[in-house]
Amino acid sequence: MIKLRKMKKVLILIGVLLGLSACNHHQENTQWDYMGDFDMYYSKAYESYSPDKYFKDGMTMQKPVEGTVSREFIPYPFKDKFGDKAKAGKLLKNPFKATKENLERGKMKYDIYCAICHGEKGKGDGHLTKLVKKGKKLYPGVPANLTAGYIQAKPDGEMFHVITLGSAVMGAHASQVKTDDRWKIILYIKNNFNVK
Repeated sequence: MIKLRKMKKVLILIGVLLGLSACNHHQENTQWDYMGDFDMYYSKAYESYSPDKYFKDGMTMQKPVEGTVSREFIPYPFKDKFGDKAKAGKLLKNPFKATKENLERGKMKYDIYCAICHGEKGKGDGHLTKLVKKGKKLYPGVPANLTAGYIQAKPDGEMFHVITLGSAVMGAHASQVKTDDRWKIILYIKNNFNVK
């Protein structure tokens, strides 16, 4: 009985000493760990662009499965080809009403993305069109006058198509302007520029 008590005390003392020996007051040395590679104690993560022997292409980071679409993203159904602009004009309808909030948002986004070429009042006289170097205009074309009757008469879906995929000199803005904001820019253009 006495030996058993002494044995328990010795085992407890050994356990305490082992526990204390694992403690470290100096952060540069981590001391011992008792679990090692068990239970994912150490994560063996790969770097995204590091080589990997387990995949056919030899890369750790894999491309998404073909046809994968990010959450809340709806692919644009039209292409940048003749006829699709007219189809978009017929099939796409602006889901937003001309409320104060929507028009303010449309103006804010217009001022950021459109005014530099089309001008503050939409007359095609933005800052980029006025840049000259050594007597030559730096901007290659003339932006559309958004106050013109033929522009104002265009269906919202056609204007959305042009903002999304671009047209003539104007580049595509889908990667810069969110879908909802494109519709609100159209609301702003149609409700705030005088037709001439």
